[in-house]
Amino acid sequence: MTALLPLLIQLISGAAGGNVVGALLKNLPVGKILATVLGAVGGAGGAQLAQLIPALQELLSGASYGGDIGAGAGGGAILTLIVGLIKKAMAGGAQS
Repeated sequence: MTALLPLLIQLISGAAGGNVVGALLKNLPVGKILATVLGAVGGAGGAQLAQLIPALQELLSGASYGGDIGAGAGGGAILTLIVGLIKKAMAGGAQS
């Protein structure tokens, strides 16, 4: 269970980050369910990618889960933003 706790934290914080971006950027065509799923995936992926960056490894390897929360929320927000912008661009191209 202890090994799964960081992943669970990354998924939850990623989902929160995705929903924050979805709520702040109302013009993106991302619903709440999609923002939650994208955020969770981006949270786990973002935290795993952050561990590969040497400067961030020291921050993430601490005893606290703050690094997992920050990396998860950031990854979830970024992935939701990217997918939202792609969906908006594709919808704009189809309307022209």
